[in-house]
Amino acid sequence: MTPPEAPDSNVGNAPPAVSSCLRVLQTRAQFLAAARATRQGTRSMLVQARNRRDDDPAIGVGFTCSKKVGNAVARNRAKRRLREAARAVLPDLGRPGWDYVLIGKAGDTADRPFEALKGDLVQALSKLHRP
Repeated sequence: MTPPEAPDSNVGNAPPAVSSCLRVLQTRAQFLAAARATRQGTRSMLVQARNRRDDDPAIGVGFTCSKKVGNAVARNRAKRRLREAARAVLPDLGRPGWDYVLIGKAGDTADRPFEALKGDLVQALSKLHRP
């Protein structure tokens, strides 16, 4: 009888759900503070942005979808797409020390082509950070 082979050492080294420079907002207070700050709407999402004015260089990001988006399956799909768009765009265009909340829209977030979804986020960030 031969012994089983050693497990692959790459197992468990999957990339994190959000990029290492991004920090996920977790408390209601963080979401409420972002809601009081500036916002920019696009066809597929609403982006709220807030300068935290602290020494933490991490970029905070949160995701939400209301029940208007659909049932739990539709809301989770929309949030997954927003999460991937944020992972692709925010490390380059997001500002350190800022919090962003991405809010999905009914129908548009889930149905919009992914490149257009990322383009909407880029457009919203450029308008939010305009001097």
